[in-house]
Amino acid sequence: MSDALLAAIRDGARVYDLSRPYQIGMPQSPNHPAYWHSLPRRHGDHYRADGSSAANDVITLGTHVGTHIDALAHVSHDDRLYGGVDAKEAQTGGRFSTHGVDTVPPLLGRGVLLDVPGALGLDACDPGYEITPDDLDATVERQGTAPAPGDVVLVRSGWGRRWDEGEAYVGRETGVPGVSEAGARWLAERAPAAVGADTIAFERLEAGKGHALLPAHRVLLVEHGINIIETMALEEVAADRVHEFTLIAAPLPLVGATGAPVRPLAVVVDHG
Repeated sequence: MSDALLAAIRDGARVYDLSRPYQIGMPQSPNHPAYWHSLPRRHGDHYRADGSSAANDVITLGTHVGTHIDALAHVSHDDRLYGGVDAKEAQTGGRFSTHGVDTVPPLLGRGVLLDVPGALGLDACDPGYEITPDDLDATVERQGTAPAPGDVVLVRSGWGRRWDEGEAYVGRETGVPGVSEAGARWLAERAPAAVGADTIAFERLEAGKGHALLPAHRVLLVEHGINIIETMALEEVAADRVHEFTLIAAPLPLVGATGAPVRPLAVVVDHG
């Protein structure tokens, strides 16, 4: 981290938390184990000689629940991971020897928010709406924020406004807006360090089809080696029309895992 960024943070730079809080019952993909939290030891169960007491926790969750990053080991195509790695051999022993989330470096660099509905004059994209390359081009032009190689590119659909609606956010019956294969290829052509979105599955889901096909995952993870961040909170930063920032994020280094929780932060330095 540069001295200038450290000084800006000390001087009160704005920080936007782009992650969702973990809580029992939060919306999630039906394909992954739910988040659970309990207190196996509570205050008053035991006292030390000086009268003090302590509590502690146990949590369980799938690695693709809440705001998380997909490792390259998460998706294969014809039994091959990114770079032609044999997926079945790589998972021998119960964890991935290649492309696990522990190999994802911390992200620190330029972040770009592509606020698609904002650029199109909408509050949010319709359920099941496909964000096309034309939409992404129009968003870049209207915002004046062209992604560059190595950036982290975040695509807002506005679906995050439904987070508190539970199953409506999951969108099984309605579908969910997002990029599909064409949009993913548009993103991959810009060579980002990672991409992210405000939905559970990143990409467009057709009404009633659930997660039957996820072409954007194949394009990004398998074909191009680009990590995906999902279930992001993008409403606040979009409302403030902040489209460029310093993005800081680091996944938990779970050795050989296909994904991990991550807490992305957008840091904005006001010059003036």
